Amino acid sequence: QKQLVDSGGGLVQAGGSLRLSCTASGRTFSTYTMAWFRQPPGKEREFVAAIRWSWGGGRTTYADSLKGRFTIWRDNAKNMVYLQMNSLKPEDTAVYYCAANDDVVDERVSSEYNYWGQGTQVTVSS
Repeated sequence: QKQLVDSGGGLVQAGGSLRLSCTASGRTFSTYTMAWFRQPPGKEREFVAAIRWSWGGGRTTYADSLKGRFTIWRDNAKNMVYLQMNSLKPEDTAVYYCAANDDVVDERVSSEYNYWGQGTQVTVSS
């Protein structure tokens, strides 16, 4: 059974950095599109970043507001995907979720993904 486990969240001051990890198990996700979404308090889940699969490395997509601060990459040998978050702001506070699927048309749409991690809390203090 395929499973995703998110980790790496925590409490950080504004301007700080965090690295989130997502470990996939049960079956190789190396050819899957992997993504990160987040859900701020009282708001709907929103797209953060995604990385597709290719022999030469995956194409990445970012939410426009996060470009330059967040970086997604994957290690297919370890079945893992990462999200480096720099220059964090209080508005980045959210539960962050890893997601995956093998047939994604629009990587920004949460309904495209069948597999989800349990979420990891990121809190940025001002």
